Amino acid sequence: MENHQTYGREANPDGHGHNFVLDVTLEGEPDPVTGMVFDLKRLKQILNEEIVEPFDHRFLNHEVPPFDRVIPTIENMSREVWRRLEGRLNGSGCRLHSVRLYETADFFVEVSGNIR
Repeated sequence: MENHQTYGREANPDGHGHNFVLDVTLEGEPDPVTGMVFDLKRLKQILNEEIVEPFDHRFLNHEVPPFDRVIPTIENMSREVWRRLEGRLNGSGCRLHSVRLYETADFFVEVSGNIR
């Protein structure tokens, strides 16, 4: 009942689907040969492993930790995306600069810096 009062119909205990769009920004010095800060093929692989495979077509509240304990708001999801990507990207010649997660075309959350 408290969730329904706070979140309205979005608090549906049976869940509802979203098609999120994720923007990831990296920063660093471009490689003098390739001109890339990070290999985009490798970035796509990391995004698939860390984000798409665990999140896509899942009931987040039951199937994707930490959302079995934390409400999967777009803010919490953005922080979790950051957490999952930071360790895989930082220290590889680049740094994770920002994560922007769109719930709709005009509604998004962006996180950057040291997220905890």
